[in-house]
Amino acid sequence: MRTLIIDTDTASDDAIALIMALRTPDVRIEAITIVSGNVAVEQGAINAGIVLDLCGARVPVYRGADRPLLKPRADAGYFHGADGLSDVGFPTPTHEAEAEPAVFELIRRCRAAPGAIDLVTLGPLTNIALALRIQPQLATWVRSCTIMGGNPGSIGNVTPAAEYNIWCDPEAAAIVLASGMPITLVGWELSRGAACLDADDMTRLTTSRHATARFAIACSRSALRAATATQAEPGLPLPDPVAMAIALDPSIVTHTTRCGVAIPLDGLARGATLIDELATAGKHANDPAWAQTLPPIDVCRTIDIARFKSMLFRTLEQD
Repeated sequence: MRTLIIDTDTASDDAIALIMALRTPDVRIEAITIVSGNVAVEQGAINAGIVLDLCGARVPVYRGADRPLLKPRADAGYFHGADGLSDVGFPTPTHEAEAEPAVFELIRRCRAAPGAIDLVTLGPLTNIALALRIQPQLATWVRSCTIMGGNPGSIGNVTPAAEYNIWCDPEAAAIVLASGMPITLVGWELSRGAACLDADDMTRLTTSRHATARFAIACSRSALRAATATQAEPGLPLPDPVAMAIALDPSIVTHTTRCGVAIPLDGLARGATLIDELATAGKHANDPAWAQTLPPIDVCRTIDIARFKSMLFRTLEQD
C-alpha cells in the first residue's frame, strides 16, 4: 500500500487526477492540501470536497497558501471556468476542510513517516516551498515528489516561455527544484496532441454508466473549449491526470532525462523551465551566471499514451 499526499489547486483536470488516485486499490491518500492557483484556496477546498463526495471517500483536506510568495495571485477562470469545474453547479459538498494549515500538516505528516510518503503536486509549488523554508529536512523525508509543471523543451501555455503552474509562483518552483528532493517533473506538453482525449474517448465517458466518468467530462467543458480554441489541441488535454498516472505507475514514462532544472525569475523568460541536459551548469560553466550546481531531477520526456489512457478509463469507470 502506497501513501500519497496530493497538493492541488483543484480545477477540472486536478479533480480527475484525484479520482484516479482515489480509485487505485493499492494507494492510500493521507491528505489533500490546497494551494492558490487555478482557483482561490476556498474554492479549491470545495472542489476537492465535491470529488471526495462523488467517490464516497473521507480524506482530510487542508487549506494552504492563498497567494504566491512574491507575485500577485492569478487564477485560471478563463480556462477552467470561474469555479474551476466549468460552472456546472455541482452540489455543495458535505466534506469540509480541516482547520489546520496545509503547510504545517505537510511537515507533520512527512516527519512522522520519513521515507513513506509520495508527494504529488498538481498546482503551483507555494505550499511545498513554504514547508521547505520552515523545515528543509522535508526534502529528505518524502519518498518521492511528482510535479505537474513546466514545459521542458516545449512552448509555454501562459506566456511564450512558461507553463501555468510554474509561472504562477516561479520563486516557489525555484526553491523546490533546488531542494534536493527526489523529484520527477512532468511537463504540460506530455498531455498534448495524441495524449488528448479525442471525440471517441469523450463519447465513451459521456455515455458511461459510471458517475465519475460522466463527471470527468462535465467538469472539463470549459477546459475543452479553451484548449481547442486557444491552444489548437485536437481534444481535451489532461496535464494533471498524466502526472498522476506517472506517480501511480512510473513505467508509463518511456524516456526520462536526469538533469538540473533552472527557473528564470525575471525578464521575458520568467517562469520558464530550463533543463541542463548537457550539464553545462556548475563549476565548469562557461558563463558565471550558471556557476551554481543544479541538483539533478528526473524530467519526463515521453510517455506510453495508450497505457495512460488505459489507466484513466480503468479508474474513471470503476464500480
